[in-house]
Amino acid sequence: MMHNILSLIIWTPIFAGFLVLLSAKNDCLARYIALAGSVLSLIFSIIVFVDFDAKLSGLQFVEHYQWISSMNIFYSLGVDGISMPFVLLNNFITVLVILAGFKVINYKVALYNSMFLMMTGFISGSFCATDAILFYVFFEAMLIPMYLIIGVWGSSNRVYAAIKFFLYTLLGSLLMLVALIYLYQVSNNSFDIFEYYKTNLQFIPQVLLFIAFFLSFAVKVPMFPVHTWLPDAHPEAPTGGSMVLAAVTLKIGGYGFLRFILPIVPDAARSLAPTMITLSLIAIVYIGLVALIQKDMKKLVAYSSISHMGFVTLGTFLYIGTSLNIWGIEGAITQMISHGFVSAAMFMCIGIMYDRVHSRNIVDYGGVATKMPIFAAFFMLFSMANAGLPGTSGFVGEFMVIMGAVQTNVLYAVIAATTLIIGAGYTLWMYKRVIFGEVTNIHVAEMKDVNCLEFTVLLLLAIAVLVMGVYPDLFVSKMLVSVQDLIVEVAHTKLSVN
Repeated sequence: MMHNILSLIIWTPIFAGFLVLLSAKNDCLARYIALAGSVLSLIFSIIVFVDFDAKLSGLQFVEHYQWISSMNIFYSLGVDGISMPFVLLNNFITVLVILAGFKVINYKVALYNSMFLMMTGFISGSFCATDAILFYVFFEAMLIPMYLIIGVWGSSNRVYAAIKFFLYTLLGSLLMLVALIYLYQVSNNSFDIFEYYKTNLQFIPQVLLFIAFFLSFAVKVPMFPVHTWLPDAHPEAPTGGSMVLAAVTLKIGGYGFLRFILPIVPDAARSLAPTMITLSLIAIVYIGLVALIQKDMKKLVAYSSISHMGFVTLGTFLYIGTSLNIWGIEGAITQMISHGFVSAAMFMCIGIMYDRVHSRNIVDYGGVATKMPIFAAFFMLFSMANAGLPGTSGFVGEFMVIMGAVQTNVLYAVIAATTLIIGAGYTLWMYKRVIFGEVTNIHVAEMKDVNCLEFTVLLLLAIAVLVMGVYPDLFVSKMLVSVQDLIVEVAHTKLSVN
């Protein structure tokens, strides 16, 4: 086991990002430094995934150093079965994003690559941090690179989309800071997240803390009705920005529910669970129907992301009596990982077509299969995964959440299962109009099939989608003990006896 490997995962891409900036005058060198930094960080993440002992409770690979002694703030890191898979997902997607932009991005190349590298480090830091202030610093820091990625390399309405994304996320997270300060005062002046699990809070403070955390994490997910920034951000963001935004940053919201809300304010979470389930079901069904009428491919996939992430919040707040539903929690985590692979793949496919035709509108395509047969095959696989076809990763998480919903309330399961029909509707209808039929656009007639770099990215995503679809236990086994620990923690009432 390598010493301080979590720090290596966090700071390697950040340091590489600074090196890339220093090589700004040489675009070729900047690209290769970025690729080397992202691959090295991925290797460290794979080492953590392989060495992680799935039979042990608690945190592993722990690092704990004094940071600000006067305020009892520590540079404290550690991962368990809930956070560790997201660290791997984050670094895997970053390598693909760097590869995807290798030849496509020709404007401010060094800045583009450095922003993704730094954001990768900040996101890994959010998943690894066990000190609340350290988590908050990383949580806020990732906003800056994404703001620049959308605002500098986005489409015509990029500035509006970037500002909306920034303000939505920032306003929610300020309330989280207030909640963390309150918890610091009631937990013997500690910012240790796991110390907060031991606090015995009365019901009203729990509800107020729930609201503060909810407004921060629900925007990230994003949950209905605070989802409106996402359909604006995705069409304006460059392909790499959309891939990271959908595949990784949304998952921090779901992770926040699991790490903060459920174990810190379990009584409030249990009382408000019906509300959370209702909002989740609205997202699954209503937003799925909204996706059906989209004319822009990126907007369609953006709305489908909101619908699929509704499964995450649904599974998170499923209870059997006073205990969390293990199928629901495992399904929520599995769905997040799967959605990371599938959404990145869908946006990559749309980006490949956009680079050739410079349009995201479905009506501007048709007959792509005759010009790009290899691409069409990959796009079919990812469309099937997006629709939840068994054998792909898209089926596993949704199936587990529906299984959990059956145990809690059959009606929840019936409503959630409609996404298998709606999802197939909007995904396959888009695929049919874009890929099949006659070639009616001169730009489509001139399209060439995927190049080596595009093929490599699509192949790696296809392998991930199929491996997780066929052998989900590769990930599920890693999270089982940590999920069981969370369920035990939440089952114990936190109401103050004072």
